[in-house]
Amino acid sequence: MITIHTPTNELSKSIAFYSDLNYELVSASNPCLFKDANTFIEINPDRYARAGLKMYKNSWASEIQKVEALTKVYKVANGYMLNELNGCWIYLIENVFDFPTNQSNSSPAIPGVFVGLSLECTDMELSVPIWEILDFETVQGDFSSGYMTLASAEGFRVSLMKPLTCPHLFFNPSMTFFNGKDNLKVIEEIRKADVKITEEITHFNTEGIVDNIIIRDPGGYGFFIFND
Repeated sequence: MITIHTPTNELSKSIAFYSDLNYELVSASNPCLFKDANTFIEINPDRYARAGLKMYKNSWASEIQKVEALTKVYKVANGYMLNELNGCWIYLIENVFDFPTNQSNSSPAIPGVFVGLSLECTDMELSVPIWEILDFETVQGDFSSGYMTLASAEGFRVSLMKPLTCPHLFFNPSMTFFNGKDNLKVIEEIRKADVKITEEITHFNTEGIVDNIIIRDPGGYGFFIFND
């Protein structure tokens, strides 16, 4: 199981942020968990929490032995913590959390269609092997293209992009949403929800229309709300 892990210095603000975006509150504590149709978001008020992913498994012993040859691994409660070299922390938790099996949401979250985690990557040839040890496989792109998407066995996707590729603010890590022609409607719903917009993007529109935006949660996690 994989959750998006986001820190907060004020839990009530983070709960309000995700509630305003119409994510469903699964539990308010231990952990604080929201979900939409295909994503779990775990909010952590611990002052040492960092933005990234949490991956749950009974044992990470074999993976840890391999990862330690590539990057520093830290011991944390119930598991380990490592950085995949681009500012995204990965928590490898050794216990079985009782996640809800039904992720259907009668009212979809406002940001739209979640397509994965996005990271601006300084050196893919160093970073990709770490993801591969954690059972991710390349499903799109390659080293020469400067863009790669890797997917876990359960379908969670991580996209790596070389620097100087994206002409907008970039936060590692960020969630990416692709809404096609519906993105203008999504942007309008975000405005109606009174969620602060970090950047209005007109770069890809010849008429100067704001057709892509970026928002951030109280813990600094980025949201790319894009048309494609």
